[in-house]
Amino acid sequence: MGFQAGIPQIPLNLVLLKSCQIVGVFWAAWVDREWEAFEASTRELLEFYTKGAIKPFISEGCPLGRAHEAISCLAARKAMGKIVVTVN
Repeated sequence: MGFQAGIPQIPLNLVLLKSCQIVGVFWAAWVDREWEAFEASTRELLEFYTKGAIKPFISEGCPLGRAHEAISCLAARKAMGKIVVTVN
C-alpha cells in the first residue's frame, strides 16, 4: 500500500476516453469501520502466503540492530521490494 514511487499524476482525459472510473480508499478508515472484514482478508492473505500461492518480493533483509538502515532506505525511496527486519 502506498506510493513508493510518489503520488501518481493521472491524466483525466484517459478516464473520460476509456469510460472508466477511479476509486480511492482511505484504508485505515476502512479497517476501523470493517474490522471483521479486515481480519478475514488478512487471514486469507496469510493462508495464500503459507500455501505458496503468493510470494512477495523481498529485496533486502537486516537484523533489528540495523533497522535504521531499512527506514533510511524507505525514506529515500530506494526499496525495490519488501525490506524485512529480523528479530533473533
